[in-house]
Amino acid sequence: MTEELVVTAADGVMEIRFNRPEKKNALTRAMYEGLVAAFDSAENDPAVRVILLTGTGDTFSSGNDIKDFQQRASSRNASAASPFLTALSTLKKPLIAAVNGAAIGVGTTMLAHCDLIVAARSARFVMPFTRLGLVPEAGSSLLFPQLLGHQRASAMLLLGDALDADAALAAGFVYQVVDDAELMTAARTLAGRLAALPPQAIRQTKHLMRRGKPDLATRINEELELFRERVHSPEAAEAFAAFMEKRPADFSRFS
Repeated sequence: MTEELVVTAADGVMEIRFNRPEKKNALTRAMYEGLVAAFDSAENDPAVRVILLTGTGDTFSSGNDIKDFQQRASSRNASAASPFLTALSTLKKPLIAAVNGAAIGVGTTMLAHCDLIVAARSARFVMPFTRLGLVPEAGSSLLFPQLLGHQRASAMLLLGDALDADAALAAGFVYQVVDDAELMTAARTLAGRLAALPPQAIRQTKHLMRRGKPDLATRINEELELFRERVHSPEAAEAFAAFMEKRPADFSRFS
């Protein structure tokens, strides 16, 4: 397991913490692989009844690490995110997220697969895919219109508008908003409540709720194919160059 992830288990709860605070918990290939391994371990360990995701420091996750992402894209190897998204979207055990600060890109899209989300008041949810010349992933083009309604989902996925903690609560995207200092206490209390319930009944109920999203696997794969194409597009090249050069991107030459 990479040091960029901290995985602990106690009292029926596996806690997975993104641990790159100096990089705002940006995700690397090693972290994706570690997440898949942790999910697999949790699913196969009868002592683990609930999984809890959070981040170290003041950010839940700033999304993909841009340098790592560009290196992976240039090699045209299989996406490191693909096995993670498969594992995430097919988890049988309940998944809780404790969102501290910003959740950007995949930091937000992964949350659509969580069963319960506790957000700190500092939480911000942003999906800036189109600004980077990309398309959404993790099934978000299907899930977010269902979760938030078409208009709010369009604002987030097309415009890249942010959703703050209170707006996320009002929209039903998060279960609870608490002061930052109380985040982990609230999330662990919630995880403890779930862990104390009959585990098979919990898993079967989650399965029944998920059956309402029959197109999810197909949509995730469709998004991944388009995402791979977009990574190598001239629009994305301009967006990434602008990001690295700390300048506004100029898309005026594209049609």
